[in-house]
Amino acid sequence: MEFKNLRIGYIPHSDDLKACSDRRRFCSYAQKRNLKFEIARPSESYDVVIMTQRGDISIWSKYYKGNTKIIYDFSDSYLAVPKNDIKGMLRGLAKFVSRQSRYLRLNHWQALQDMCSRANAVICSTEEQKQDILKFCKNVHIILDVQSCIARTVKTDYSSGEVFNLVWEGLPQTTEALFEIQDVLESLSTRHKIALHVITDLEYFKYLKKFGKRKTLDITRKLFKNCYLYEWNEELLPNLIIACDIALKPYTISNTFGLGKPENSLLLYWRLGMPAVVSQNPAHERAMGGAGLSMACQTQQDWIETLEKHITNESARRDAAQKGRQFAEKYYGEDIVLSQWDKVINSVLA
Repeated sequence: MEFKNLRIGYIPHSDDLKACSDRRRFCSYAQKRNLKFEIARPSESYDVVIMTQRGDISIWSKYYKGNTKIIYDFSDSYLAVPKNDIKGMLRGLAKFVSRQSRYLRLNHWQALQDMCSRANAVICSTEEQKQDILKFCKNVHIILDVQSCIARTVKTDYSSGEVFNLVWEGLPQTTEALFEIQDVLESLSTRHKIALHVITDLEYFKYLKKFGKRKTLDITRKLFKNCYLYEWNEELLPNLIIACDIALKPYTISNTFGLGKPENSLLLYWRLGMPAVVSQNPAHERAMGGAGLSMACQTQQDWIETLEKHITNESARRDAAQKGRQFAEKYYGEDIVLSQWDKVINSVLA
């Protein structure tokens, strides 16, 4: 179906559309497909509205203007948060007090369910999340990030120098997950000269992206003696990553969000030709299994043994990187992701 004549409204994560969740998802799709869109306003009617998690649920869950179709890009596992979780219980009130919601919805779980019920289609990022959403919307699609804007180079040299370099990239709010492997790093450092390179924003807000300003350096200083912090920069990012030897992505897997995270970061590392060691969660296990690898770790001993093997074996690093890259390109290539966006838009217009 031809989309170029549609009036498309978009509710972004960031006002300047520079947030990763904007650039790697709908905005990237729109650019690749040469689609025009505008920032959606509840007073207007559209053919299609693409709503992100930053959108005001208290308004858009009750939005009915003309024949507007809503696609809810709901990429995090908030529905799976336990009902006794303190942050979950306070999230609706916090969004109202911070003016992220115009109207008070104390029960944030119910608000999310209402948004899924109102949406004509919901996009999520894992099979587990899809099963939760299907209770409220029957038109659910799993779509991961478009990563071609970053994966512009590929590692080819898997030799290591005197210092073995580990790298982590991600949002500053998730940097604290690296403490999950702090003891692992200390243990490895007794046998190998290792350094950890952290690539993220230098400052961030801990609460609601508005409150509790923090400096990331305060975290990395406590993390590991040979830890180096780099400000996130899209142009430099791929070269910084491939200059290292192994990429890391630990999560606090006892946390619902850690268990529910998709394989986006793992796929990005693989596209760059990087061997990656990650925490074991369902999405990582599926990706590792698909690539024929076993580098998803559940315990600290798993982390130590997996890293030890690949620190001491160049051919193992090369093999892991090549298998991962082949899997990422075959099943999550740009054309595949763009066609998934085509499919979800077609599904609400048909």
